[in-house]
Formats: sequence, structure tokens, C-alpha cells
Amino acid sequence: MTPETLPGFDPDLDLVLTRDLAAPRGLLYDCWTRPEHLVHWFVPKPHRVTACRLDPRVGGACETTFEVEGNLMVNRGVYLEVVPGERLVFTDGYSEGWKPAPEPFMTAIVCFEDLPGGRTRYTAVARHRNAATAKSHAEMGFHDGWGTVATQLEAYAQGLAQK
Repeated sequence: MTPETLPGFDPDLDLVLTRDLAAPRGLLYDCWTRPEHLVHWFVPKPHRVTACRLDPRVGGACETTFEVEGNLMVNRGVYLEVVPGERLVFTDGYSEGWKPAPEPFMTAIVCFEDLPGGRTRYTAVARHRNAATAKSHAEMGFHDGWGTVATQLEAYAQGLAQK
């Protein structure tokens, strides 16, 4: 998937990271949808996930809490679309039970595509409500942070594959 083929792509609102990862897409998808895996790679080290609740179905909880420099950050959201092994769409615009969030930040779209040799094209999109929020997220380090996380995801998945 390229940004241009993403339905509704808007370069003013969407931040995109695409990487080719040396791990099969089914395993990467499991790492995204199983709490026992997600806690190991989801935030750039040395930060860490302290709690995680995932219910990968439309309307199911997608919640993470992580510690960044001694501060806990709670992210409550729901899945909007779940295509096993291919795509996850989740947002902090709502929490479980379709309760609107007071200050939503983004909707994430994560796609997995098969490549030769058991590799996967991994695309992560952060879609924002307005250009100012997208710009702020870019300035906070979206590409470096999500890039680091993609590298951690790849390494973690490779370790699982060797077991």
C-alpha cells in the first residue's frame, strides 16, 4: 500500500510510515493484537507499556498505558475495522461502548502485505482531524518514534519465529 492508494489519503492530515520487515505478516498481526506480545515492543525503549487491553473486533477496546520518563500515559480507544492478518483501524475518538472522547488525537491504520521470502510490507498511518494536529504529531517525532517501534516489532517478531 502506498499513501496514494489509501482511501481518503490527505497529505495535510495523514502521517505515513512504510517499512519492509523481515517477519511474516501473520506473526506481526499477532504482535499487534495480543497483549502478551504488544507490551514488548509498542513504545520506544526505554519507555514501557505498563497495561494493555486489546479486544480486536469492531467496537472492542484498544487500550494501552505506558510510562514515559516516570509519567503514565493512558490511551483509550476502540477498533473501527479489523481484517485479520491484513489491517487494523483504531481510534482514540471513542472508548469502549462508543463513548466519545473529550479530546481525540488520531485514528491509526496499520496494514500488513506479504512480500517474497516471508517478509511483510508494514504501513502505519496516523490520520488527524486537522492539519495543526498532524503538524504537531510530526514535530513530536512521529516518524522517529513509529520507526523505532517498527524496528522493535520486527526484532520481537523474529525472536518469536525462532522459538
